[in-house]
Amino acid sequence: MAVTSPPSATARTTIRTTSPPSGRTAWRLGILLAAPAVVVLVVFFVVPALRLLWLSVTDPEPGFGNYAAIVTDDVAITVVLRTLGMAAIVTVVCLLFAYPYAYLMTIAAPRWRAVLTGVVLLPFWTSLMARTFAWVVLLQDNGVVNDLLRAIGLGPLHLLGTTAGVTLAMAQVMLPFVVLPVYTTMRGIDRRLVDAALSLGARPAIAFLRVYLPLSLPGVAAGATLVMVLSLGFYVTPSLVGSPQQSMLAQFISVQVNQLVDFGGAGALAVALLVLTLLLVGGVQFATRTRGARVTGAMTGGAPL
Repeated sequence: MAVTSPPSATARTTIRTTSPPSGRTAWRLGILLAAPAVVVLVVFFVVPALRLLWLSVTDPEPGFGNYAAIVTDDVAITVVLRTLGMAAIVTVVCLLFAYPYAYLMTIAAPRWRAVLTGVVLLPFWTSLMARTFAWVVLLQDNGVVNDLLRAIGLGPLHLLGTTAGVTLAMAQVMLPFVVLPVYTTMRGIDRRLVDAALSLGARPAIAFLRVYLPLSLPGVAAGATLVMVLSLGFYVTPSLVGSPQQSMLAQFISVQVNQLVDFGGAGALAVALLVLTLLLVGGVQFATRTRGARVTGAMTGGAPL
């Protein structure tokens, strides 16, 4: 019978070195790895947010007068409602174009999928300012868009400085932020589920609405939330393509700071914008979790989606 000698001290040291770290060591390692990100978050987000909050309740005098002014000022209320409405419109427009485009990317051949992906990513390689000025040229009364509308008998239309023009320009900027999350979600959907629904007698439209669409909703919710949040604080495109009648909350804050030198009022508006964004994100998260719980319960109980 062969006799094996015990492992040497070097081998024991190697085994001990390659063993997984303990819970306390892993916790400390996680803290060290997360520390730079936490520092950046605190310095560039938490501190400015607290500074704005402090200015909103101390400038020009302590109290909540700046917030009361927002509630009682018809102009501020109009701007806030216009910002919410514009963000909602841009989100809906982006979803209407992004969903079929993302679906086309999932069924296209690999070569065409690469082309479609490049088309989506192309705007990221161009300056936002350059794209916005391009829309200013395109939407002019004698621009390319009106020439096309005139050629098909629908124009000319006054688009520059209107809600339609701002919506079109903002949707073009925001479209990739919807296409990519929706496409990522659709890529993970097992298409055999749709085939199974069709084999059980469901019509294609019913199979899509009852099977494919609910499975793609997480990507839709992520893209819609991203576009809505970004649109709430959008400044460049509305200010260049739109007019004072289409001014949004970011432009109103700029006026408060640069022209009226009202840092307290601007801080209150910024805090209000932050609260609106947090409420929006929280509402979407709650709705997504509720929908996920219902789908999970339906699948567990054997009920149809």
